[in-house]
Amino acid sequence: MIRVLIVDDEALVRAGLRLILDPAPDIEVVAEASNGSEASQACRRHRVDVVLMDVRMPVMDGLTAAGEIGRLPGAPKVIMLTTFDLDEYVHAALRAGAVGFLLKDTPPQELAGAVRTVAAGSAMLAPAVTKRLIEEFARTPQKSAPARAQLAALTDRETTVIRAVARGLSNHEIGRTLSMSEATVKTHVSRSLSKLGLTNRVQAAILVHDAGLLD
Repeated sequence: MIRVLIVDDEALVRAGLRLILDPAPDIEVVAEASNGSEASQACRRHRVDVVLMDVRMPVMDGLTAAGEIGRLPGAPKVIMLTTFDLDEYVHAALRAGAVGFLLKDTPPQELAGAVRTVAAGSAMLAPAVTKRLIEEFARTPQKSAPARAQLAALTDRETTVIRAVARGLSNHEIGRTLSMSEATVKTHVSRSLSKLGLTNRVQAAILVHDAGLLD
């Protein structure tokens, strides 16, 4: 069972999201929160697998909360929900540790699928968001010295694996490409994220891009 926390400052929005998710046999809405501070507290009180969270909220916004939640032991996966399809929010949310970014006009049938996707360990971005991110990465190649210095903590093998992660390959695909077992790939990914001080594969992809290693 995937345990979900819904976070939005509008009660009607929370009720609507609950109505969409409650019928799913493998999803349980365990709590609701009206701002980022309440969300962080709820994650401490409940065992939560996935957080569906608005960006703009009083007291503590969703981006700040995503960063705070990401530092919790056994942190849940965070999907940001917003009506604002703005690059600044996408970048900030991903850098804060969110692994999903959906617009509030996402069809109801796709919402439960997104929850399942991130719970399984994959990223989930709205198609329009993904398209623009790819276009921007292609348009603005950059090589950041701090990013390269951060990646220098990795061994050559770990660097090769993390570059494959940044290209969007799954552990199975990386193993097949590099002639490694999937378990070995998983170990390399986990160790690399720990060395880099990152919480998920999306953050790793951003770092590799910033270092100019996707060329």
